[in-house]
Amino acid sequence: MSSSETSQPGPQTGFVTHEVFNQSEPRVGVNEYLANGPLQEAVAAFGAAQATDELTRFGATVGSAEYQEWARLANDHGPVLRTHDRWGHRIDEVEFHPSYHQLMSTSMAQGLHAAPWAPDAAAYAHTARAAAFMMANQIEPGHCCPISMTYAVVPSLRTQPDLAAIWEPRVHGRAYSAELADPATKPAITFGMAMTEKQGGSDVRANTTRAVPVGAGGPGEEYRITGHKWFCSAPMSDAFLVLARVSESDTAPSCFLVPRILPDGTRNGIRIQRLKNKLGNKSNASSEVEYVGASGWLVGEVGRGVRTIIEMVSHTRLDCVIGGAGGMRQGVAEALWHARHRSAFGALLVDQPVMTGVLADLALDSEAATYTALRLAQAHEPGAGEHDQLLRRIATPVAKYWVCKRGPQHAYESLECLGGNGYTEDFPLARRYREAPVLAVWEGSGNVIALDVLRAMQREPQAFEAFLDELRLASGENSRFDDHVVRVADDIARMRELPDPTTARLLTERMALGLQASLLLRHAPQPVGDAFVETRLSPSRGLQYGALPHAFDAAKVIERH
Repeated sequence: MSSSETSQPGPQTGFVTHEVFNQSEPRVGVNEYLANGPLQEAVAAFGAAQATDELTRFGATVGSAEYQEWARLANDHGPVLRTHDRWGHRIDEVEFHPSYHQLMSTSMAQGLHAAPWAPDAAAYAHTARAAAFMMANQIEPGHCCPISMTYAVVPSLRTQPDLAAIWEPRVHGRAYSAELADPATKPAITFGMAMTEKQGGSDVRANTTRAVPVGAGGPGEEYRITGHKWFCSAPMSDAFLVLARVSESDTAPSCFLVPRILPDGTRNGIRIQRLKNKLGNKSNASSEVEYVGASGWLVGEVGRGVRTIIEMVSHTRLDCVIGGAGGMRQGVAEALWHARHRSAFGALLVDQPVMTGVLADLALDSEAATYTALRLAQAHEPGAGEHDQLLRRIATPVAKYWVCKRGPQHAYESLECLGGNGYTEDFPLARRYREAPVLAVWEGSGNVIALDVLRAMQREPQAFEAFLDELRLASGENSRFDDHVVRVADDIARMRELPDPTTARLLTERMALGLQASLLLRHAPQPVGDAFVETRLSPSRGLQYGALPHAFDAAKVIERH
């Protein structure tokens, strides 16, 4: 039979069964800043409007098809540990797909790792950085881990001025280099941290890692560190903050700066035992490590490691809130994109009332998280007044608890809006769903955060007064909200008199909802603030997204997203 004969269709091939229709196009080529009305409004509301042009450029970058392909590849081809080279030499290196390095390079060129700490940083630098960091997290959160830790390390470094004078200038560079080399020779460096151990987890006072002074010892001096860490975030970083005990009698650990490569070019005594096989966060390497006489330099006083590192923890908790807001934004953006391009039962999904309600409900949480993240970033600006300094002490853990707890359910409901497509790894929301829980675990799980809030009630009552003052800025805007603030104030007063750990989570949740409602009532259009109050503070509210107690103009809420 000739080739021409074989190419002729037979009667049975007269129908085309694989024509694709009623499917959305890929959501690429979208400027993630200009497409996000609430983010733009929050940037302006919290004093960073001058960063609009810069944020618009970055929004175009992260919304490009190329950037999203980097995100896919970095997650599909995760990091691989190489403990030895082919000849048997111990190397302890982590190998990444080239796309991961592209993501790191883009974020560091934007200054997401350090720009707010630069000597010439703008007064709104933390707020502008929060907006850009949120957009990076929206598309690819895994690489944001080392970016976040590098950003957060600077306040802890500054507690030891002689070390900060050496290391902080290295942080400020924006030219990413993946090379394993002496940090002094690199154009920019990244930091990680290693605090928790097998036997202790969040209870770092149970740590057994030891540090022995090389000489007389003391702040800024060299020690030899031996021990293990159950979680070392981003083991490919250039240096780490590590907790270790100086003596058996220490009741608390000390903080040390431990570089990967020593000034003489030799590798420090850091042994990567394995990479964690995580539920999500696949593009990022998390590891177990052992220190074998590793050189480290004491940061701060002996036995004061937790206090030294607490500012780093505060800023990484801030980044958890920002990352949670970015995750919610991705869920809303993808769900809305699908609903606007998919028809069912004679109408676009976005116009089906029950779907409109779900989308609007998801959008309310996304908007609330966005305003919360940027308000917290504003409170972390170096020029922040006393009110903001007190506010951030309480509002940061409160917001971290709630936004990160809402993340997994928000990701699931967003995924469900795509139906079967959402459940496949070909669409980004399956990856988001696996990613979401890490933010609730990282830098203090729910119980740790709630107990932190409880302890602060006894030790820092003035911070709670600042928190209540922040809520009361929206007094008179909505009677149901006013009632909620009164209840929160009463709950705080009772908790101070008789601390009850069993209700710490409930109070933290109520505080978080009060903060979000206050921000939306003050800064978002009235229908948005009122809808948030009715769907979050009403006694008749539902327990699932879209289970709405009252009708509201859902289309108006959706338009902003």
